[in-house]
Amino acid sequence: MFDIAPSEFLLVAFVALVVIGPKDLPKAMRVLGYWVGRARAVGRQFRSGFDEMVREAELEEMEKKWKAENERIMREHPFVPSPPPGSDLPPPPAPPALTDGTQAPVMVEKPQVVAADAPPAPLPPADNKAPS
Repeated sequence: MFDIAPSEFLLVAFVALVVIGPKDLPKAMRVLGYWVGRARAVGRQFRSGFDEMVREAELEEMEKKWKAENERIMREHPFVPSPPPGSDLPPPPAPPALTDGTQAPVMVEKPQVVAADAPPAPLPPADNKAPS
């Protein structure tokens, strides 16, 4: 990031030693280290916030694309429910033909078979052994 040659660093260290003095130099270095750490933490927090905003924007864009694609698929392949078995309803209309002359696939509901008078299945026997 900063291009500081070793000779320049030695010159800065020598000037700091002369100006601050050998007695107060360790305290000054601690304060400098504290503020450099704080600056790095602020930069890290800024970068993570910025990355989060970019990630959210990309997610919104992908959701818009998925929604548009889902709408297109639902328009091309509409859901046509089938009448329950044994009813007197007419069969559903034929699916629309696609541009290549074939018919679009149709999603059909599967009837669920539920026995109303069947007893519930028995539970497995419980293990009544006492812990050792």
